[in-house]
Amino acid sequence: MKNLIKVTIEENLIRADMDNLLNSIYLRSDTTDIKVFMQIFRNLEYEIDFKLNPKVIVDCGANTGLSTIYFKNKYPDATIIAIEPESSNFDLLLKNTKGYSNLHCLKKGIWNRDVNLEIANPEAEKWAFITKEVEYESNNTIEAISIDRILEEYDIETIDILKIDIEGSEKELFEKNFENWIPRTKIILIELHDFMRNGCSKSFIKALENFSFSVSKKGENFICYQDSN
Repeated sequence: MKNLIKVTIEENLIRADMDNLLNSIYLRSDTTDIKVFMQIFRNLEYEIDFKLNPKVIVDCGANTGLSTIYFKNKYPDATIIAIEPESSNFDLLLKNTKGYSNLHCLKKGIWNRDVNLEIANPEAEKWAFITKEVEYESNNTIEAISIDRILEEYDIETIDILKIDIEGSEKELFEKNFENWIPRTKIILIELHDFMRNGCSKSFIKALENFSFSVSKKGENFICYQDSN
């Protein structure tokens, strides 16, 4: 996925067309969108031999949809659920994934239970928003969804690839309520953010101790294969 065909400016966005992508990709010039684009489509961050043909992919922390698009073009028959909590990112996620089938975008945060969240650092770069749990609901709060609820709402028996890049919320995600969904997940592809929230790695490692996974690493991502699969 390296051949860039054409770059143009459209509606104050950079439009990138590649010969092996179904649709155009839109990027914001004043954010880290271009950096993320390069990581995924030039450096091939997710070019991994998963040794399976995934039917279900859940993209937690989809941002503007670049990882979602990569997976959808590589695995066109897969059902993909893309989750992104921040409004401006989500709007571009919808634009970038328009026209793809079996692709569901949720404007929610990922947590270990269904609660309300809030962006803790709204001044941060678009890729670096951190969410925190709050006990109230307002115009600024975001509905969180658990992976268990995703399984239930979409009638999913098994997640083939669970990609997690949620800027530190993996700490809470793996602290509790993982006993049902981890054994139903074949591959966990995760970036850990201890530099953003202390304890992310500890929470993740402790949760996986209860199960049998083989772990490798590519770039910033840990790739965890459930041994029984």
